[in-house]
This record gives sequence, structure tokens and C-alpha cells, in this order.
Amino acid sequence: MAAALLLREDGPIAWMTFSNIERHNAVSYEMWCEVPQAIARFDANPEIRAIVLTGDGEKAFVSGADISEFEKKRGSLDASTIYNEAVDAAYAAVLAAKKPTLARIRGICMGGGLYLAASCDLRICNDKARFAMPAAKLGLGIRYESIRRLMEVLPAAQAADIVFTGRGFDGQEALRLGFVNRSIPDEDLDQTVGQYLAWLGQAAPLTVKAAKAAMRAWSAGEAAEDVAAVRGMTDACFASADYQEGRKAFAEKRKPQFRGD
Repeated sequence: MAAALLLREDGPIAWMTFSNIERHNAVSYEMWCEVPQAIARFDANPEIRAIVLTGDGEKAFVSGADISEFEKKRGSLDASTIYNEAVDAAYAAVLAAKKPTLARIRGICMGGGLYLAASCDLRICNDKARFAMPAAKLGLGIRYESIRRLMEVLPAAQAADIVFTGRGFDGQEALRLGFVNRSIPDEDLDQTVGQYLAWLGQAAPLTVKAAKAAMRAWSAGEAAEDVAAVRGMTDACFASADYQEGRKAFAEKRKPQFRGD
């Protein structure tokens, strides 16, 4: 089957599946280019509360960029620049998504796959997941934006460990390092992801959106205009119908039905 980015919407949850099973879901140039469009589509849909990134099949999340394309797509400086811009735009789109993003990781998560997962807000893997950033073993340069995101996710010493050595590590070590939120036995992975998605699907959209904007403002250096925008979003939460619904549901001892307004 040809490499493809598979998109679907399941109630309040959007799914983005990287499909290239023969190459452990290595990402093609076309797939990188489609990521920003997919994120924009899901962000624009008010019914969507969260976005899941995952890999097709049982063996891999994403093994990295599809190196079989490199001779054609990155064979010259100009071509490499165009290719790298597409990859950077994909990472940036996931990182800037207005909806919460969750990486469901089963199996291989290496190279570009590791940075794709790092660009998500939440990461849940199976214990047997295999992580690595092998650039130092291949002589590849690592983009500044990718290093910066790793430094946001991990303590500096742990980021250095992963990048400098290129060594592999499993899901349980990824949890100890702080790279993933949960590392789960393989048979429990979907149940745990499903629980997180249920929580995200029920959460107040305006609250989550404002909180995510605050996190992005902090990581970007707390520019005055960004902080002011977050404060405006926070004030809007208290003026919303959802806030009224939340208080009413609490008093009536029932689950709130948030609408995002």
C-alpha cells in the first residue's frame, strides 16, 4: 500500500494515522505536507475536542522520515531546504494546534517520529515501545526547533543523553525520563488511551484552549501580548455558558455538557 496520512473523526476525537506499514510508518514528503492541513481542519471543527496521532498497524508509531525518498527529495541543497521546511511546518502545526494532541505510541518511535511525538501535548506508549534519536549515528544535523522542543519536554541532561548517544530505550525508560505520560502493557494500551480521550472529550473546550495557550506563551518566552491574550481567554471562560453549565451540573451532581461557548 502507498504511504498515506489517514484522517478520520470519531465523535469529539480526531485521528491522524501515519500509514506506511512496509517502512514502519516512515513519513513521506507528501505526508509531511499534509499534516498542517489536517491540523487546520481539525482545529476549525468546533465538535472536535482532541487530536490523536498514531501509526498504522501493530509495529510502529513512526520510524522517522522515509529515507528512500532522500536521493530524489533531498539530493541537493535547494531540495533539502524545501524538504526541511515541510518537516518543520508539520512539527510546528502539531505544536501549535489549538486542540489537545495525544501521541498513541505502539512500537517504533524513532528520529522524526520521536520529534513528532514530542510535539504533542500528551504521549502514551506501550512498555515495549522502542525510542531513539539516531542522528549522531548517521551524521545528520538536528534542527534547532527539534532540540528546543526536546528541552521543553525533558531535563537538559536527559535530552543530552538521548541526542548525543543515539541510544535506544523502551517505554518504561521513556516514562522514567519524563518523555511519556504513561507506559502501559501492550494489551492495556487502547483502554488507557480511550480513558484519556474520554476525559478530553468531556473537558470544557474554552478552559483547555486557554490553558494550552498559556503553556505555549510560557514556552515562547512570555511576550506581553501573548500573556494578555491568555488573560482575555481566561476571562472569557468565566463569562461563558459553559461556566454556568459547569456550576449547574456540579450542583445537580451530573456530568456537564460543555459546548464551547
